[in-house]
Amino acid sequence: MELPPIKLDFLRRLTDDTGLLQHCKFDTPARREGYATDDNARALIACTRYDMIFDDSARNLIDQYLGYLLYMQRTDGRIHNFLSYDRKYLDDAYGEDCIGHVLWACGRCLDSELPKEKKLLAKEIFDKAFSWVPTFKALRAKASTIMGLFHFLRAFPEDPNITPNIKSLSDELLRHFEHESCKGWRWFEPCLTYANGRLPHALFLAYDCTQEPGYLATAKKSLDFLLQVQNINDTFVPVGNDCWYKKAEKRAVYDQQPIEASCMTEAALAAFKTTGRQKYRKASYEIFDWFLGKNTLGQMVYNPKNGSCYDGINPQGLNLNNGAEATVAYLMARLELEVLTKI
Repeated sequence: MELPPIKLDFLRRLTDDTGLLQHCKFDTPARREGYATDDNARALIACTRYDMIFDDSARNLIDQYLGYLLYMQRTDGRIHNFLSYDRKYLDDAYGEDCIGHVLWACGRCLDSELPKEKKLLAKEIFDKAFSWVPTFKALRAKASTIMGLFHFLRAFPEDPNITPNIKSLSDELLRHFEHESCKGWRWFEPCLTYANGRLPHALFLAYDCTQEPGYLATAKKSLDFLLQVQNINDTFVPVGNDCWYKKAEKRAVYDQQPIEASCMTEAALAAFKTTGRQKYRKASYEIFDWFLGKNTLGQMVYNPKNGSCYDGINPQGLNLNNGAEATVAYLMARLELEVLTKI
């Protein structure tokens, strides 16, 4: 499979001296709609990965996104998610998923070749935000935190507190799986919603850290379930966000969003790295092909001219807006595939 070259052009267009803008009207930044910490954290992950794979040409972006996270964090460690274009906070600073994304991003920075000063800032943000983890109820926030701790442990293998925290959060995921899972439904919740691949992905990383067999078994069961239900006629079809997919009900086909294809590509790659099973390697390419035209529309969701990504697929066709989430989602998956080509 020939992969498109990696471009940061559109990401640079969407980034100003505050951070990464959240939305576009077609391919023009919609400044009125401001910024989201979720997007800036994921962009920080993508650019740090780019820095490790290629060169330091993305460090100006890394500096912007890390500075944005610093600006959004309160003194008590909580983090605002939404910021207006005139730099006013728009929420109460307690979105669990937002904090989870920040922990993952800062952990990724620590597990990198970034300058010492950037790592010190990432650790300061991480340490302050981590105090809120015991209050988390959202499973995806817990999964993102596990992923952040995975990288933190790689940066500080002598820290005795990291592995117990990984185990505690992973055990909570397992309890949810045991409670909800049944024949024909190998999942953590009674409904498949968004960013589903993050849950098995986190457990593959937890297994890599701990070698606990239960984490690996649940990671494989849940990922295999996702691969099964999101395959229609040998084509990856992510669960749509119009009513999602509730247990014992009919799954939604639309609207399909890039973040689902990205999370699943990354989860399949994590599974391949952990198990060595070629079926996961093959699945990662097949899922990523959704961006390149192997989808229910038969149309490119990625725009190779400028490195942007359309916001998704709906029953009428492509959503022609090019938002931050979609573009960063594509980049995260594409960068992980780049790593695979070097193995």
